[in-house]
Amino acid sequence: MVVPRVGKVKQILGDPIPYRLFDACGGEVLAVTEFLRDLTASDCSPATLRSYAYELLGWFRFLQALAVSWDRASRAEARDYALWLARVSKTPRPRRQDSPPPGAVNPVTGKRHPAESYAVATRRHARAVIHGFYEYHRAEHGHPLVNPFPAGRGASDAYVNAHHNPLQPWRRPGRPAPYQPKAPKRVPRAIPDECFNQLFAALSCHRDRALLAFWISTGARAEELLGTVRSRVDPADQLIGVIRKGSRALQMLPASADAFVWLRLYQHSLPGEVPEGPDGPLWWTQRRPRRPLSYDAARMMFTRAQQALGSNWSLHDLRHSAAYRMVNDPHMTLVDVQWVLGHAHLSTTELYLTPNPDHVVERLLAHHARQSEAAAAPPRPAPGYRPEVLQALFGTLPSSEETTS
Repeated sequence: MVVPRVGKVKQILGDPIPYRLFDACGGEVLAVTEFLRDLTASDCSPATLRSYAYELLGWFRFLQALAVSWDRASRAEARDYALWLARVSKTPRPRRQDSPPPGAVNPVTGKRHPAESYAVATRRHARAVIHGFYEYHRAEHGHPLVNPFPAGRGASDAYVNAHHNPLQPWRRPGRPAPYQPKAPKRVPRAIPDECFNQLFAALSCHRDRALLAFWISTGARAEELLGTVRSRVDPADQLIGVIRKGSRALQMLPASADAFVWLRLYQHSLPGEVPEGPDGPLWWTQRRPRRPLSYDAARMMFTRAQQALGSNWSLHDLRHSAAYRMVNDPHMTLVDVQWVLGHAHLSTTELYLTPNPDHVVERLLAHHARQSEAAAAPPRPAPGYRPEVLQALFGTLPSSEETTS
């Protein structure tokens, strides 16, 4: 089946609804605009609206290939869309000749490169967005009568353990929703200290060194730190302010002293054409014309630094590394780590209590080495026997440190 790439998502600058969906004829899809307006009133971020608009664009393209209107879609179309999304290949992007094949495992990090097909998380997100779109129209207008992506059986019990009584057994939620892929259990990966030192040594400017020092010491998300302005930097108290992704509240995070040293060196290297007002961006591009540093530019910087190592860590792995460092510190409690990371629920922070697979392998190999040494060592007599008596009975034996009088 060929799904035509018709329609598009447009960004409307200065509009309360920053993103709109347009069909193949260039007309605005008013049903999607109404849904996005409701999300905007619910204080959703523009990034959320953008992702929702693109997920609905894929669904509307699929329905157009089937010649089915969006308000007449049934579970048959939903089933076919789930099957198609699991098997279709993504639009190929330009790749270098020396790039690894899609889906290959990196030998340094153990992480897979993006595959040709859509990931499970992408498919789950698409299903959740389309389900919410139809539920909104059912609640507001009473049609369509049937949601093509219905909720799972017992969906109201999905959060029965939110306020769990430790004296009571855990309750199991209901069956998963139809056509919803199973979520894989992923363990956050941390960058080993020796590899991080090599990455830091491969950086070429003070700006990149300051960024990595702040990311690894504060545990802030990449976009949170990139959005920092000059007035939110407090070198005297070693604090830097970021706007949290979920609550969008300002939080002052403590950072290492080295991070502020690299930041000061970077600020001294900036030319005079960069504005120095308190509300000006803190991070700028190296090339002219100077622009605020974006996430994509920071990601490419981090990718170039890993070329010598041959690794494929992401910027978010720096947040995981900072979290593992804080959790392994006996002087920091789990609640402290939750506050620094900005997690709304402690259960999210508890993910970092899961042992790192690389560290488990190292400790297990050390355990096997100790077992081999213990098996090869000659037997020692129990304490309490006099060496001269054992010498007369059994010949030469290693004597015990304790002797009887």
